[in-house]
Amino acid sequence: MTEHNSELIAGRYQLVERIGQGGMGRVWRGVDQQLFGREVAIKEIVFPLGLDDGDRATLLRRFTGEARAAVTLSHPGIITIHDVVEHRGAPVIVMEYIRGQSLAAAIRGEGRLPVRRVAEIGSAVLDALAEAHAARIVHRDIKPDNVLVTKDRVVLTDFGIAHLADATTKLSHSGIVIGTPQYMPPEQLEGKRPTPANDLWALGATLYHAVEGQPPFDAEGLHALAVAILTRPHRPPTRAGALAPVLDALLAKDPADRPGAAEAAELLASALSSTSSPSPSPSSSRSRVDAGAEPEPEPDSGSVPAPQPTPASLPDAATDDARPETDGEAEPPSPPSPPTPTVADSVPTVDAPRRPLPDRPPTPPVPPAEDTVRLGGNDRDGRDEEPAVRRRALTRRSSILAAALATLAVGSVLTWTLNHDDQRGGGDDAGGNGSGATPVTVVIGVDAPLSGGLASFGVGIKNSADLAARTANRTGHVPGVKFTIEALDDEATPAKGRLNAARFVADKQVLGIVGPLNSGVAQEMQEPLAQAGLVNVSPANTNPMLTLGPDWAQGTKARPHPTYFRTVATDVDQGPVAARYLHGEAGKRKLYVVDDNSSYGTTLTSGFTAEITRLGGTVVGAGHVTTQQGDFTEITSKIRASGADAVYFGGDYLTAGPLSQQLKQAGARIPLMGGDGIFDQQFLTTNTQAEGDLATNIGVPAENLTGGGTFLTSYRDAGYPETAGPYGPYAYDATWAVIEAVKAVVKANGGTLPENARAKMPQAVAGLGFDGVTGRVAFDAYGDTLNRGLTVYAVKDGKWTTVTTASGAP
Repeated sequence: MTEHNSELIAGRYQLVERIGQGGMGRVWRGVDQQLFGREVAIKEIVFPLGLDDGDRATLLRRFTGEARAAVTLSHPGIITIHDVVEHRGAPVIVMEYIRGQSLAAAIRGEGRLPVRRVAEIGSAVLDALAEAHAARIVHRDIKPDNVLVTKDRVVLTDFGIAHLADATTKLSHSGIVIGTPQYMPPEQLEGKRPTPANDLWALGATLYHAVEGQPPFDAEGLHALAVAILTRPHRPPTRAGALAPVLDALLAKDPADRPGAAEAAELLASALSSTSSPSPSPSSSRSRVDAGAEPEPEPDSGSVPAPQPTPASLPDAATDDARPETDGEAEPPSPPSPPTPTVADSVPTVDAPRRPLPDRPPTPPVPPAEDTVRLGGNDRDGRDEEPAVRRRALTRRSSILAAALATLAVGSVLTWTLNHDDQRGGGDDAGGNGSGATPVTVVIGVDAPLSGGLASFGVGIKNSADLAARTANRTGHVPGVKFTIEALDDEATPAKGRLNAARFVADKQVLGIVGPLNSGVAQEMQEPLAQAGLVNVSPANTNPMLTLGPDWAQGTKARPHPTYFRTVATDVDQGPVAARYLHGEAGKRKLYVVDDNSSYGTTLTSGFTAEITRLGGTVVGAGHVTTQQGDFTEITSKIRASGADAVYFGGDYLTAGPLSQQLKQAGARIPLMGGDGIFDQQFLTTNTQAEGDLATNIGVPAENLTGGGTFLTSYRDAGYPETAGPYGPYAYDATWAVIEAVKAVVKANGGTLPENARAKMPQAVAGLGFDGVTGRVAFDAYGDTLNRGLTVYAVKDGKWTTVTTASGAP
């Protein structure tokens, strides 16, 4: 069918425009000409290829019967099916046309959703499922794409579609399975008869994805994912709060251990009662997705094409004591050093990034099994509670596992998308060594989010790395070597980062990786890169665990992987810098310390407390709040009574904004200071009392960096359409660290690149010392930068304003 087809479906339904396409069908907006042009959604089911006529007839009969049974359902949470007809040998469903968006679209647009909002959505979906289960109908394919949210409804769609998948599995001779594996319960993967417990697992996986920002299981490849679901515990939820026990219960491996619909409803009601004031309507949509349809497939989100203009010269980032000859080409001059930044009212205001919650310590990964892929951690706050209720270890007999994997055989058709970007930049300016010989190509991989909510940061990282490679090629910085950039989109998800790491490892020309942006992604990439000896330099990761090990906070530092380095400071530096500013610059000597009990929050407050005490300040009180808390009357009263002249807060803007506002309203007209977790536009828009509040942010604005002015000029002259962003200068220096290491390896090998160059790169990076855009680029024994720059910001006239820059070192 096409929208240009003037033929009426079943003699009454006219197609208007296609609004969705998925693995199981195509959806149009249409009109029912027999009911005064009422708008409807028309879904054509697409049969898998390779079916013979008998199989097609059987599928049509089974599916039509299932779908017609769903017509009898009448519930505000279940999409209304108006008609089920056959058209050209395929079933067609005519259903109500809904203006709203899918839960999947909401997650893509907003990242993790608030706990209360997810609980409300879960309650609505569960109520709809209870209605369906009472009618002996099992949905079989609960997932975010099949949950629609509108201004006043949460609607479950696609009843009966998964039945077609089940039937196809049994009938097809090619081993086809249709479904979405991230939301399939173990028994469905094993091919067992579906029961209502299937839907409860899938609901748990869907709600987990909504509140955590990623599915409960992820792995490289379908078989590894199936093994993980069958044999491994799901990732402990870290942001779910009161929802955590509900998720753990619904995701029990054994269907007998899962709660029934009534018990699940009680658990959700309890979670709702323990959360704070109601969240915005579930429909707070950013875009419209019409009808009960699968969304249009998103375009390939590869890297941005490399620009064509030749960039202006940047300073050659060579080591001070070992600058080789460049075939007679003069060394480019070093940029003049800017004056040391000072506190000044004339410093321009800045727009804080409007982004998902900032980089957080990832959850320790599930220990790898022999035949599984280690699951990705969450790049956000760690939840310190004990493993939630109903968690049970499960072992499966090898025969069951083998049967499940056989079901998911080669040739499976799944809702399983992997974006790929093979474009390599940095080659147009490759001059090699200036001779006629063909230079050796060295690939520098870039891993960053090039799509989604963090794409502006990721593209800035990619472009800055590209600029470094082009500059090295143009100046012949490493004679006989041409550098190219290969950028892969990690979508800010750990599993995609690990997949990208595997692709980089497989490419023998890749000698170093720049990135990623998120610490959770970095943790997933570290192990495979280290096993391959592939060096990794991040311009943005701030989690101390990546370099100091999981027990660093207890005083035991142990570098996890010798291949990992970074060019930015870490969360360890934020508290001490804030303490030194408040004590020395702002004259605040009596401090009240508050955190949200997250790993990130306690990292900041512990460092702050130690430093303010060392400086002679007094901590007059300390307390904790929760991320779901809305009323801070008790702690603001304590702060006011303590006589504190400032508050230091460890946590995110979602909590800091209301706390700051209620503190001022309670009469305590004192500043609240936090880390980069509160350095966000949302802190300002939700807090009418933010004036005078302070924050630290890791890194220094480019205009205040040693070579920042020259970098920005060169970046602009290169013609990149996007800004370099806050991590651009650090990505430029991270790329130069890889380039300088290649130069050192080549020099040590008599001027040629050895076969085992990759293995020699980590040691070469560890020994570097050169002047870059951000200052001196060198690393300590753990792989952390020695140049630990941070910036202090204050809210002035309703905007974040740069106050001063500082070093994380004491």
